[in-house]
Amino acid sequence: MAKSQIDSAAVRELAALLEETGLTEIEYATGEWRVRVARAANGVVHAMPAILPTASASGAPAAAPVSDAAHPGAVVSPMVGTVYMSREPGAPAFVKPGDTVKEGDTLLLIEAMKTYNEVRAPKGGRIARILVSDGDPVEFGAPLLVLE
Repeated sequence: MAKSQIDSAAVRELAALLEETGLTEIEYATGEWRVRVARAANGVVHAMPAILPTASASGAPAAAPVSDAAHPGAVVSPMVGTVYMSREPGAPAFVKPGDTVKEGDTLLLIEAMKTYNEVRAPKGGRIARILVSDGDPVEFGAPLLVLE
């Protein structure tokens, strides 16, 4: 395997974009290359404590609840931005809980840097839960809704 070179100019450019926009992380991918630049907000990093399963009365480990992010039908944010549930204020939402969607249907919009990006259904199914509200800020990989 050949040793690869890091494109430091690209990393510096991404870091400058982080500073300029106030984002905490940005990821860029092209071909087989993927670069992720992140910084802690206000220079403080908060660690989440590990959650360990508790034992049930029978002594067997309790079943851990499936988080929405780990749900096999979770649709996650492809970018950092602001969620919009409809194309314009006052218009009906693209989807609501209980709706049936087909693969490719628009579920919601994410506005990033004045560009509105459609988030489409990766598969057909029923909208079980919507985890965000109109105008909510979202991070890359944040669960948006659950399809079943």
